[in-house]
Amino acid sequence: MSNLHHLAGQAVRQALEAGLTVATAESLTAGMVSAVLADTPGASGMLQGGVVAYQNSVKEGVLRVPAGLLARAGSVDPDVARAMAAGARDVLGGHIGISTTGVAGPEAHDGKPVGRVYVGIATAAGTAAFEYSFAGSRPDIRAQACAAALERLLEALSA
Repeated sequence: MSNLHHLAGQAVRQALEAGLTVATAESLTAGMVSAVLADTPGASGMLQGGVVAYQNSVKEGVLRVPAGLLARAGSVDPDVARAMAAGARDVLGGHIGISTTGVAGPEAHDGKPVGRVYVGIATAAGTAAFEYSFAGSRPDIRAQACAAALERLLEALSA
């Protein structure tokens, strides 16, 4: 976890220096991104909150991900990652929204292979999604997804 805490520490410092707040929307990481940020002193100055949206009903009902998109694409999709990040940003009132959705295993899901992960970012400038293919156990994939989300958050904070 030390790499995750290092990345989180950097993100918290950069957000505080820039006066920016962060909101999370997590599916496969189930709160790991917000938890590792909250482990960092000073997080209360930048972490707005987070939504664990494990089920599509929560992605739709809380994060406002369009039902048609979920029906058409499934939950593991770049457009869903973008919509989740935008939903977190809007619903939780953060400057930056970050999301994770993917397949931690052991079985494929929505036609996507184990290890396929999308990280979404939403800022005032718009949204983006990034695709990853991770390997390893379920906890390994979840930790790699968390690290990827923190790295993308750092990029957004530096933009």
